[in-house]
Amino acid sequence: MPGKRPRNATAIPSAKRERKAITLDVKLEVLRRFEVGEKLSQVAKALGLAVSTVATIRDNKEKIKASSQIATPLRASRLTRHRSAVMETMERLLRVWLEDQSQRNVPLSVAVIQEKAKSLFDDLQREQGESSQTAKFSASKGWFVRFKERHCLPHFKMNSTAPGKEDVYPEVLKSIIQEGEYTPQQVFNVDETGLYWKRMPERTFISVEEKAEPGFKSSKDRLMLLLGGNAAGDFKLKPLLVYHSENPKALEGYSKPNLPVIWRSNKKAWATRSIFHEWFTYFFCPAIEKYCAQNNLTNKALLILDNAPCHPVNLSDLSDNVRVEYLHDNTADSIQPMGQGVASTFKAHYLRRTFEHILEATDGDDTAEIREFWRKYSIMDAVDNIAIAWEELRPATMNGVWKKIWPECVQFQSVSQTDNIAQLQQNIVTLAKSVALGEVGEADVDQLLLSHEEGLSNEELVRLEQEPAGEEEEAGEEAAPALRQLTTRELSAAFSHFEAGLQVLTSNSPDDAWNLKVSRAINDAISCYRDLYSEKERRSKQLS
Repeated sequence: MPGKRPRNATAIPSAKRERKAITLDVKLEVLRRFEVGEKLSQVAKALGLAVSTVATIRDNKEKIKASSQIATPLRASRLTRHRSAVMETMERLLRVWLEDQSQRNVPLSVAVIQEKAKSLFDDLQREQGESSQTAKFSASKGWFVRFKERHCLPHFKMNSTAPGKEDVYPEVLKSIIQEGEYTPQQVFNVDETGLYWKRMPERTFISVEEKAEPGFKSSKDRLMLLLGGNAAGDFKLKPLLVYHSENPKALEGYSKPNLPVIWRSNKKAWATRSIFHEWFTYFFCPAIEKYCAQNNLTNKALLILDNAPCHPVNLSDLSDNVRVEYLHDNTADSIQPMGQGVASTFKAHYLRRTFEHILEATDGDDTAEIREFWRKYSIMDAVDNIAIAWEELRPATMNGVWKKIWPECVQFQSVSQTDNIAQLQQNIVTLAKSVALGEVGEADVDQLLLSHEEGLSNEELVRLEQEPAGEEEEAGEEAAPALRQLTTRELSAAFSHFEAGLQVLTSNSPDDAWNLKVSRAINDAISCYRDLYSEKERRSKQLS
């Protein structure tokens, strides 16, 4: 029997084995080889893997197949560990949040994204109860890198501190204007902004009572507006409004083309490229042609946009008379005209008009009457007040916001008194005192106006996730009976048919890459029905 190794014997440190990430394609190939009868050692040798690794893949067959077909995004390339339902939901909601931030061209940082991910995870964990509390999540940088890979994230705007760029673009724009011989009447800018159309200052009794009530909060119902006009300040474009419903009940009996806004819909109330493309072709270009004819101008225009994802890059190719130029990413927020006070002034006008509306419809002192008015205040009322608020913006304001990007065109040296934000806030406070809503100060008004620019909260993200199960009906959405009436039995039968069809394809397909691509595409396409099934199952368990 050999003696023990002497304690003072020099130990040769062994290099730490590097963990090898096995791609999902390789794992599926391992499973395919087992299905055609190959032995463990044969599979390991053919693919250059350790026998123990191949055995582990074989033992986790069901998890790997389920993850590849359901949980893994269409273009994800790796799957190295089983992920909890809370983690999957968190990342899905985080992606929606990132898309919302990108839509509004909000600059982000890795730290901000990590903080949002951690917040979402913690909220979802609390909602799931004690059974999910064991999982820990720190939103590390390693997780962030893997998250980007898993979800093939598109480019989103990151915070930049590059110096000097702000001073460069006005010179670039000046040369473009001189080259095209554009006048201030022919140079336009538009920008998207969000509006919580049924939100009151926090200390009003309406806001306090709403917070205490369960269910959907109307103060969280948001729409998107595209606002813009020319540098001369004498022509404001008809607002484009994007709402989450195409046909809310409040619009019954109204002709959409005759509304004071251009009405379009998107489930998340976002402007999409197709919506913007349509707006440019069928609304902006004809409006420019008509305006130029009325003012004896050459039919031509320069449209300045930021690089928001909803702005197509080929717009200049769609018109012979309109040239489109895009602001640099790191300067858009600081010099874009519509972002220099137009949106904030409009929202102040909208809030003031809303208080005026309450005062006109009630005697101002009866809280029960005010409460009933606010309950009936609809999206159609909001549309009318949006039109009035937009009309109230003065030419001096619309012209003055071009000072940073094109100072030579500014004719008004001061903002109109009626558009002064401080004066508007004082007017709103005075109106609030005339209505029995509760204590409202300038700080409350300022907080409300700033809240319109906030990103989607965790609660709103969860609501968006649940909307396929019927939650959006509470926000005024017309129900789609055929979708809402599906039972869990019908959904289960449909899933079985899909799985049977996929089995036929995967068993006889000449190319394994096709199998993976098709199964992911199909399962990604029907994921909304899987979400609906999961929601129905969850509700059924709660009731039982």
